[in-house]
Amino acid sequence: MRPTRTPASVAAPERTLGEWRRRRLIAAGFDAALATRLTRDGAVDLHELLVLVDRGCPPELAARILAPLGAPSAS
Repeated sequence: MRPTRTPASVAAPERTLGEWRRRRLIAAGFDAALATRLTRDGAVDLHELLVLVDRGCPPELAARILAPLGAPSAS
């Protein structure tokens, strides 16, 4: 039996999802460094971040509001 090859998009869905999340955050006004950090962390709800920003909350403040308790400060 020959091993089957898995397409790259199926083999690493977290990379594809992570890139999508990062692009979405940047499009919503997050700077690239913050978007990358939030994407790597994965503990912050993307939808809730976008809701706060859509309601006028600055991206940096939205990230602080939704940061998990006990998370190190970004300052």
